[in-house]
Amino acid sequence: MSHPSTVLITGCSSGFGLETARHFADQGWRVVATMRTPREDVLPRSDRIRILPLDVTDPGSIARCIDAAGPLDALVNNAGVGWLGPVEGITLAGVRDLFETNTFGTIAMTQAVLPQFRLRRSGVVVNVTSSVTLLPLPLLAVYTASKAAVNAFTESLALELAPFDVRVRLVLPGRAPGTSFGDNARRRMEGSDHGAYSDFRERVFAAVRDTSTPVTHAADVAEAVWHAVTDPSAPMRTPAGADALALAGR
Repeated sequence: MSHPSTVLITGCSSGFGLETARHFADQGWRVVATMRTPREDVLPRSDRIRILPLDVTDPGSIARCIDAAGPLDALVNNAGVGWLGPVEGITLAGVRDLFETNTFGTIAMTQAVLPQFRLRRSGVVVNVTSSVTLLPLPLLAVYTASKAAVNAFTESLALELAPFDVRVRLVLPGRAPGTSFGDNARRRMEGSDHGAYSDFRERVFAAVRDTSTPVTHAADVAEAVWHAVTDPSAPMRTPAGADALALAGR
């Protein structure tokens, strides 16, 4: 009798990652749900769910997590941080901090699981980026760059891993006002904004919080990730959410 498949999902303390962990567990998968600061109260108690600490910017943390997780069938790189503000309002240290999590963290986690996937000639990596990479938007230049880099990384990686029967896919969520992501991005801006853009910034923030137009829900992303992981015929890019689908022309 075969064992249930196991997925490791990063960034599960809230939002997309949390809903995706719930979804996979509901479908009978074993889930390794990782968080920088583990919280036992956010997921139901289940013998299918393990919560492990993970900081994707820390090589030691990655090594300990992968060792504790054991054999994996899929990796979902969901952990990410946001930035919504003008380029003049972010320091280069801030840019590097954003890329450390969104881009380098994704690459590091992928490197950590590839040996077992390649040797077993089986496995799936799904990288969660953003639909902002489909359409230029103001005040998102640095954030978009960090996610667009992951898109390019993923599409090239898929070609080099195909001979080993390892699949690599992208999920591109749209705007999700109901998650803490935007609020966290705004808090990260405090003390580093540029006054010349204040009026423009407030208009953009209002548009981001607007729920009268199509938006993305966490369940949309969970479904898209599930499809990307479990369906070998899933396309390279799967938009998630009504607004993301519209941007992708679907």
